[in-house]
Amino acid sequence: MLIKEDCLRLIASHRTDEIVITTMGMSVPWAKISTHPLDYASVGSAMGHAADFALGIALAKPDQKVVVLNGDGSMLMCLGTLATITGLQKPPVNYLLFICDNETYEVTGNQPVPRNANFSWATIAKGTGFEQVYEFDDRDGLETHLPKIWNQEGPIFVSLKIATAHEPPPDRWGGFPYPYLQESLSTSTHKLRKTLEEQ
Repeated sequence: MLIKEDCLRLIASHRTDEIVITTMGMSVPWAKISTHPLDYASVGSAMGHAADFALGIALAKPDQKVVVLNGDGSMLMCLGTLATITGLQKPPVNYLLFICDNETYEVTGNQPVPRNANFSWATIAKGTGFEQVYEFDDRDGLETHLPKIWNQEGPIFVSLKIATAHEPPPDRWGGFPYPYLQESLSTSTHKLRKTLEEQ
């Protein structure tokens, strides 16, 4: 079983100028690791839309990799996004989606995510048309394969089986000492857009 913070540190170690979209249980742990101007917390709006928000950016900025750090609960709320990504005439080769799967809605109190014993994110991803699909439940496996994944053409789907954690809701007004959680969603969005326009 993976530890979420270990996964994020491994991912951060490969990060250069990629756009990184986080949501819910990933936003605060990522903010403890990174203060990059291309970090964006998809927090403060409808839950579950980080993956499709990132898709829009990937299509608008085809020469820049977009990395999504999503949760299993959030992804379940917008499964149609997976089919949309692969159903495009030209699916984005710069799109890398991580699903941190702990089988709970972590930030609302670890309520169990609806699923049966045979539930498989890899099966869902392959069924919707992803050709590059990976799943890991140990740190060594992730560390070994991450360089290849990072430099591969996408769209790429990576399922990370992580241990249950207890992250509180990532409230933008909750006093977190992290820059991108101290401003409104609107302000964060305008800042990201300006940064991308200046590149």
